[in-house]
Amino acid sequence: MTVSAFAYQSTPQNFINCVSYNSDLSTLPLSNTIIFTPNNSSLFTSTLQSSAQNLRYLSPSSPKPEFIFTPLSDSHVQAAVLCSKHLGIHLRFRSGGHDYEGLSYVSQIETPFAIVDLAKLRSVEVEIQHNTAWIQAGATVGEVYYRISQKSKVHGFPAGLCTTLGIGGHITGGAYGSMMRKYGLAADNVLDAKIVDVNGRLLDRAAMGEDLFWAIKGGGGASFGVILWWKIRLVPVPATVTVFTVSRTLEQGATKLLYKWQNIVDKMDEDLFIRVLIQPMSAKTTNEKRTISTSYQALFLGGTDRLVQVMSNSFPELGLTRKDCVEMSWIESVVYISTTYPSGAPIEVLLNPKTTSKYSFKAKSDFVKNPIPESGLEGIWQRFLVEENPLTILTPYGGMMSRIPESATPFPHRKGIIYMIQYLSLWFDGEKSTQKHVNWIRNLYDYMTPYVTNNPREAYVNYRDLDLGMNKKSSTNVMEASVWGSKYFKSNFQRLVWVKTKVDPGNFFRHEQSIPPMPRSL
Repeated sequence: MTVSAFAYQSTPQNFINCVSYNSDLSTLPLSNTIIFTPNNSSLFTSTLQSSAQNLRYLSPSSPKPEFIFTPLSDSHVQAAVLCSKHLGIHLRFRSGGHDYEGLSYVSQIETPFAIVDLAKLRSVEVEIQHNTAWIQAGATVGEVYYRISQKSKVHGFPAGLCTTLGIGGHITGGAYGSMMRKYGLAADNVLDAKIVDVNGRLLDRAAMGEDLFWAIKGGGGASFGVILWWKIRLVPVPATVTVFTVSRTLEQGATKLLYKWQNIVDKMDEDLFIRVLIQPMSAKTTNEKRTISTSYQALFLGGTDRLVQVMSNSFPELGLTRKDCVEMSWIESVVYISTTYPSGAPIEVLLNPKTTSKYSFKAKSDFVKNPIPESGLEGIWQRFLVEENPLTILTPYGGMMSRIPESATPFPHRKGIIYMIQYLSLWFDGEKSTQKHVNWIRNLYDYMTPYVTNNPREAYVNYRDLDLGMNKKSSTNVMEASVWGSKYFKSNFQRLVWVKTKVDPGNFFRHEQSIPPMPRSL
């Protein structure tokens, strides 16, 4: 495929002409592809907002793309890369729109820019006889789960708990979920991939080589190319699993209970995943004070009888009873544990790719190797009680996560980690209170410093946090980038830089926290 020698200008029409000229039209005519521009304001706005999760980056003051291109084939994406290079258009690539800092649909360092939205590339081809599936980048996690369940009740995939995530970008960050203690991350269960490189070539694992294949399985999205397909390994799940949610407030001994959870959760049966959701609970009467609720939400890969026995032996302090437990299929547990859907929602809700609720938020992450003492937890409670809508989620490690080496993928947070913390502050009144809530979460993050990992203070790349540092356009200094890069990837960052330098030395694929190449020799 070669870019036409015709002289195009950096306009949506000339971009589409270029893509048409350079696409394989024998299988899918470009006339069916839609390009959205601000000239058609209603369609442009609805498309821009369709999968964007964080309303902070949909405000009137946020930079908007010149256009949004929605390809219908791999060939269209290949042509889009070539034509954007030819026309000098900076591209952002979006599969699900869940980037916490909006980097898949906003550019804070480089304008003008355009979006290539992969939402129409959402095929899921399940091959139960081989325990595999080929999945397109635009499919959501929920769609992948649903399509697997339609072929088998005893197969699953260990990806995320949020079902509206686009699978393309999700796996590039590692992708954890409720089966991570049993099977590891989604990235640990990838067998092959197809990626469009900086030269517009569509490469599978054999063609891209093992270094690039390693880098895309946890090295963060949009640094090395455009992921179009993942080939995943399906994992066995029981015909019946068990779930529960048990909540305890401060008045019910939540502090001591959480301290106990920290001491045992990474050592429990690896069929058991118990995360903790922490948030303030409003007073029910005028005589009551606002308090803290800690909700223990679990998936157990087995039946109630064995779960009750496991809990009795490992965590009797929670007081789990058979009445707390609900048996269901694995696919039903996906709907249950996502917390996105109302109780009893049918599994068909997983086919809805759109986020059901949107809000402005700021998020951060941490990893914990030693239990936080009760005094430290009490300090968290004090800070939570003064914020309107804070939420913290503690995700357990151990099991398979402790057995996979740090260097197996770019995702390094493995052995020694007890659990991960995700902090969020959510608000619903637009830009006017943004700084107040951002300041609150930054202060909480500072408070947590003595209780979490250090040298480096680790962070999860899929919970993007620009407070850790940002690239400065295309001339990013590797040493400057290593400040945030070491937090996300630890020592794997240097190998990622090496791969980047090899496959994209001109830094075509770039954003505020993309992997930078080494500078070119003079």
